[in-house]
Amino acid sequence: MSTTGATADPLAALGSLPGVAESVESVRKAVDRVYGHRVMRRRSNEITSEAALRGARGSAALSGADWALEEVRRRTDFSGDDEARVMGAALRLSAEAGQLLSIWRQSPLRVLARMHLVAAADKADQVGRPRQQGEPVDEPLIGQPLPGAAEVSGRLEGLSELIIAGSAAPALVTAAVVHGELLALRPFVSHNGLIARTAERIVLVGSGLDPKSVCPAEVGHAELGRAAYLAAFEGYLSGTAEGMAAWIAHCGRAVELGARESTAVCEALQRGAA
Repeated sequence: MSTTGATADPLAALGSLPGVAESVESVRKAVDRVYGHRVMRRRSNEITSEAALRGARGSAALSGADWALEEVRRRTDFSGDDEARVMGAALRLSAEAGQLLSIWRQSPLRVLARMHLVAAADKADQVGRPRQQGEPVDEPLIGQPLPGAAEVSGRLEGLSELIIAGSAAPALVTAAVVHGELLALRPFVSHNGLIARTAERIVLVGSGLDPKSVCPAEVGHAELGRAAYLAAFEGYLSGTAEGMAAWIAHCGRAVELGARESTAVCEALQRGAA
């Protein structure tokens, strides 16, 4: 992560970048619209469950398993080919995310390790710990050069310290930085994209912006498409003010689209069509 100048709260400094305040406000309005829907007052648990399913589908799509929603609902076995395993990992992470909220602010590295265990679903030596020097990474979507193991360790520690210390930054800014930093580092030998997007959701929920987890950013990231996702991520990697602001705005738009998706679910439930 790169910021524009040394500060005790670098995440808050990112909140002052041009256009970021507008993105934060737009996200807040989109989230408020969902929470203000009459269906949310009576059937919020159903909306949360549906958002988790749709978020997992969206995240898996970005990792190469672009399945129709009804196919995800229908399947019970996700142990077959590579795409099925990616989808299974996304679903497991989505289910696990809510259990990790209370641990995140105290021990984010422990949460990340747990997420890799859940996603990988095996007991190989490389599972549940940051990759070591020379270990390959299976992350086909992200083609940028891998940071070395020492850099990964140092930057993970820095990210952990920022989260534990807390920040005055808006939740969107923190979530975007966590997402971008994990994509940049790819700290595990597999499933880094799924983990990065789940961590983004944990921040959005744990911050109180989306406490019921009904605005799945993963849906929005998938809807915006891989090309836009990668272009915005290049902005994050650049470390420039413009690039960072563009990445934060992209993540904000993804949250807005996730909120729109759940609003549509609310409308369908109100009509008795879902």
